[in-house]
Amino acid sequence: MATLHIDVVSAEASIFSGEATFVALPGESGDLGILPGHTPLISRIRPGTLKVKQADGTEQNIFVAGGILEVQPHAVTVLSDTAIRAEDLDEAKANSARERAEEALRNTKEKADIAVVEAELAMLAAQAAAARKFSQKRSSH
Repeated sequence: MATLHIDVVSAEASIFSGEATFVALPGESGDLGILPGHTPLISRIRPGTLKVKQADGTEQNIFVAGGILEVQPHAVTVLSDTAIRAEDLDEAKANSARERAEEALRNTKEKADIAVVEAELAMLAAQAAAARKFSQKRSSH
């Protein structure tokens, strides 16, 4: 069976490194599905869920807060400021951080600062949605 080597790296640590048969993630222009032998590609990624179907048939789900994707025929590298394994996501913490960011947005007057806070809000909303989705999956099994 053909596989790809996948590396998912955040600013803090290596989140995942291993062999996979398929990777799906939110690309800048739409969702991407990557199989072994994929054409080389570099793309930005949006906040959302990266799914790795491992060579043994298991699946890893990782929340990425955006970043850069590099695809080579037999390797995929994802670089993200924030990457969190699905089992480590905490919806309550994401919602609490989102509430603090919304308060900061209400008190911000500078356009540059507003753009930064709005980007943070979008990332936190995606993180909370991913946490909610994965907690529902865990509770239904």
